[in-house]
Amino acid sequence: MSETEPLSEETCSAGDASRPVSPDIAAARAVAIAGAVAETETIDLVDAQGRVLAADVISPMAVPPFDNSAMDGYAVRLGDLTGDGPWTLPVAGRIAAGASLQGSKPGEPQALRIFTGAPVPSGFDAVVMQERCKRDGDQVIISGKRPRMGENIRLAGEDVERGALLASSGEALSPQKLALLAGAGVNNLSLFRKVRIGLISTGSELREPGETLAPGQIYNSNRVVLRAMLSRLTWAQVKDFGIVPDDRSLLERTLNAASSTCDVVVTTGGVSGGDEDHVAAIMRDEGTPLEVVKVAMRPGKPVKVGRLGQAVFFGLPGNPNAALVTFRQIALPAIRTVAGLRDVVPAWQPAVAGFEYGKKAGRTEFVPVRIAGRSEAGVPIVEMLGRGSSANLSAMAAADGIALLPPEDETIRPGMPLRYEAFRMP
Repeated sequence: MSETEPLSEETCSAGDASRPVSPDIAAARAVAIAGAVAETETIDLVDAQGRVLAADVISPMAVPPFDNSAMDGYAVRLGDLTGDGPWTLPVAGRIAAGASLQGSKPGEPQALRIFTGAPVPSGFDAVVMQERCKRDGDQVIISGKRPRMGENIRLAGEDVERGALLASSGEALSPQKLALLAGAGVNNLSLFRKVRIGLISTGSELREPGETLAPGQIYNSNRVVLRAMLSRLTWAQVKDFGIVPDDRSLLERTLNAASSTCDVVVTTGGVSGGDEDHVAAIMRDEGTPLEVVKVAMRPGKPVKVGRLGQAVFFGLPGNPNAALVTFRQIALPAIRTVAGLRDVVPAWQPAVAGFEYGKKAGRTEFVPVRIAGRSEAGVPIVEMLGRGSSANLSAMAAADGIALLPPEDETIRPGMPLRYEAFRMP
């Protein structure tokens, strides 16, 4: 799944907790069980920013629809420019953008005053910019070199031909792409409906920011970071089920409610093997098959992935950095698949290590980094922040992104090539 790490030969069953799978295998398994939403809706172009196309869009017309001037100036017929310049021609008419030709004299040598975007009449094969022209009463004097055929004329269909593919199914619509569709006269679009994502925070120790903490309690940062990331997904809508304490029956009811109304359910906490880790126990006792139960990564080893009723289920760790990393690396590709997006893999960029760090062989690590400079080749040099702790909020807050430390390396040394993912949502 990752572009930086080939699929391993790991073939153990996800139900075998003795052998964790690699992060790319975990992400690939999540994508494999995530089908795109079936329902579509028709939306006006102006409301389609960031939404996912459910059908190809074909241009109903040529763009531009007619030959038009790229400059303010004078339209001429090259055959009227005899000998060497400067050339003097009578001004026989005027054409503004959105208007038709006025006052032309067919057949006689002539020039036409023309403005940017105005249609170029048949037979006129160049537009001379006004800076090269001097008006003298009803005549214009054109200086400089002889105009080229087609100079300063935008030809019909030069930008887009009629019947051309403008946008493809599975594409998230950017402002630039919407401008292209608008220019071709497209109004309504067939889009996949928004993905419904249920978010559940588990743990009796959790309190919301602003509440008073009792001994042993902490503030719920996971809910905030996941809500913030999900809010940037213009093709998703979130149903927040809040904090559920470590009460198995209550958690079970909440999971059932979420899975019956959402396409994706994301929980944080309760996925390890402790007595109060009820998420994993509920999935196990109900016989719900899990595609992933453990991942050979740091942070984020105890990730759970499977189906929960009609929903794709992600049980993420409770530690903040582990929740953030596993969401981006394992959950998000599958969520993008559910949305109908064509491109789902993380956007890795090349980087160079600007630090030394020892790690366990056979385990992929994702560490917070910031860009400390550029190599001679212009590649970002990244500096590691913190020591990879799964609960270190300040390091992630100061980071520009995440660096992937490959499983085969035990020591990362300055100058080693790495892969880096910026903290932005594609």
